[in-house]
Amino acid sequence: MKRFTITVTMDRPVGYQDAYGNRYPINYGYVAGLFAGDNEEQDVYILDIDKPLKTFTGEIVAIIHRKDDVEDKWVAAASGQRVTKEEIWVQVKFIEQYFDSTIELLPY
Repeated sequence: MKRFTITVTMDRPVGYQDAYGNRYPINYGYVAGLFAGDNEEQDVYILDIDKPLKTFTGEIVAIIHRKDDVEDKWVAAASGQRVTKEEIWVQVKFIEQYFDSTIELLPY
């Protein structure tokens, strides 16, 4: 799979705190109308934007495969942005540390 452009609607913007006390340091949302393995809309982490967003249009740069869950998470960034697995992990570990996850970078 190659990178592709997507629009994400935020339901957990920067600063959001979930029921478990996790505070979101990055924006997190979903792709409207596209359903994932949990029968809910596809979830997406948004990299490198430190202000709360309502929507974001950019490229899917990676997929986080959760071996112990029924869904994968997508990772989006600004179009053309280069990222490493390590850079992604630093930003998503606040949640992904609780799962057995691997990061797949998508080619250009």
